[in-house]
Amino acid sequence: MKGVVFDGERARVVDDLTVRDPGPGEVLVAIAAAGLCHSDLSVIDGTIPFPAPVVLGHEGAGVVEAVGAGVTHVAPGDHVALSTLANCGACADCDRGRPTMCRMAIGRPGTPFARRGRPVYQFASASVFAERTVVKAVQAVRIPKDVPLGSAALLGCAVLTGVGAVLNRARVGRGESVVVIGTGGIGLNVLQGARLAGAAVIVAVDVRADKEAVARRFGATHFLDDVHTVRGVLPGGADHVFECVGHPGLVREAIGLLDRHGQAVLLGMTAPTDEASFPPAAMFLDKAVLGCRYGSSRPQHDIPLYAGLYERGALLLDELVTRTYPLEDFAGAADDAHHGRVARAVLIFGQAGGAQPVPFRAAVRKVRR
Repeated sequence: MKGVVFDGERARVVDDLTVRDPGPGEVLVAIAAAGLCHSDLSVIDGTIPFPAPVVLGHEGAGVVEAVGAGVTHVAPGDHVALSTLANCGACADCDRGRPTMCRMAIGRPGTPFARRGRPVYQFASASVFAERTVVKAVQAVRIPKDVPLGSAALLGCAVLTGVGAVLNRARVGRGESVVVIGTGGIGLNVLQGARLAGAAVIVAVDVRADKEAVARRFGATHFLDDVHTVRGVLPGGADHVFECVGHPGLVREAIGLLDRHGQAVLLGMTAPTDEASFPPAAMFLDKAVLGCRYGSSRPQHDIPLYAGLYERGALLLDELVTRTYPLEDFAGAADDAHHGRVARAVLIFGQAGGAQPVPFRAAVRKVRR
């Protein structure tokens, strides 16, 4: 089968991958669509260290082909969005409803794939840049069949991370102020999360002025191309600032934009050795800096919630997909994503189990606040 493999030096599309059958508690999924996230590019450029060779991709949706023993919540033919959380379900963090903190879900790459008789690693417990993948049952979340799979693919990372950071981690309140630094796939979902939460002022900041229209579409009330001009809109600072780029200098700027009792939420992925500095004296005004993994999400709860919001017209999914590409054009999709030409590039696979991932719904839908 076809897939995108990073061999430690470059990523390319191959056609000689195999994947094993699902074991107990596992699900085999035929991938219909997969979003290209900057985390995938970060593996290629070394920002995220990961063993190679590895099948890339972690944001996808498809159709269940087979299930292993003990799997009852999904069945062959079901449409699913995949999460990257291969959490155990039995540890103290899982028991407390914090699957993103499960130690079994972090840094344990498996090798369900093979190529030319040699094992190939799985990225983020998902590897959705392949025609088929095997995941733990907890990662496969059933979604309604009227949600287009090309859009549903984004539920598993961009939406869970961005919207989840607002609703689950920051818990933005109605009438509060929000600043979002960076309006890529994650930033746009932070914007719509702030809109859903009822924030009164939502400031989007991006150096690319051509992103203003889409930022406003997702919920921005103001758009600025320079982080240093935010105080012109919010003289006293913001209640919440989300750093979605992953730049140490912008981390400092995010903290500097906080109002009293404000909190900065760090979503952008920096290199493991990067450091950010800030004057700690400012923090005594009840300010906080929050890390956030995967939107502090509970995928089996949150993905159906967001799919329902999409069906009711409250959550934008189709509009996140700037352009679709066949799997064979991974290089073009990666180049567009690297240069910020797309909010989300989505790789489209052949029809999976008779499911058609495109066309999407109407390109422009009225969004209910």
